[in-house]
Amino acid sequence: MRAVRVDCHLHTVASGDAVLTLEQLVGRARRAGLDVVCITDHNEISAAVAARDLGVRVVVGEEIRTPDGDVIGLFLTERVPYVLPVDEVVALIRAQGGLVYAPHPFDQIRHSLGPVLPRLCAEGAVDIIEVFNAKIADQALNDRAAALAAEYALPGGAGSDAHDAAGVGAAYLEMPDFDGPASFLAALTRARVVGEFRDHAPRYGSRPAS
Repeated sequence: MRAVRVDCHLHTVASGDAVLTLEQLVGRARRAGLDVVCITDHNEISAAVAARDLGVRVVVGEEIRTPDGDVIGLFLTERVPYVLPVDEVVALIRAQGGLVYAPHPFDQIRHSLGPVLPRLCAEGAVDIIEVFNAKIADQALNDRAAALAAEYALPGGAGSDAHDAAGVGAAYLEMPDFDGPASFLAALTRARVVGEFRDHAPRYGSRPAS
């Protein structure tokens, strides 16, 4: 079975805090040698759905804000509302056949699931833990996520968390090809993490001097 490169976590302009257009994403994904991109915009799936018509293989995802931290749903068919309780968000992802992915779980800057993640793992509410996020400068935080994944025998994900073109492909998985969420999970057991720290580009342009 052929191997594919999958960036599990990135954002387009539809996120509201990113500058990456769909056209830029397609071009950068090809140059980075990516085969699949998981578009995980904040509380939105419209760009991910639209990108499927642009010649790049897309997994439709969404990074969903909850009171306990951000959760990513992968293989979604419908948008999941934000600010619902985390357990309700998990149920809505699972109800549409999606996978529950915990992004940057111990990042102290972003809205992360860290404090409640062990409970969710113990209850079987998590499918994948992000063990490498390219926006995290402190590798110890990624290592901590990997240790938690190992503790609960959960597969690890890796994502660039790109918000601009330069970030695309900073982290990805090399894994067997897959067809749908079940085979994606199965293939993750043989995935290899590839990644490097690549910081956010400035989100807002500097103001001209008055």
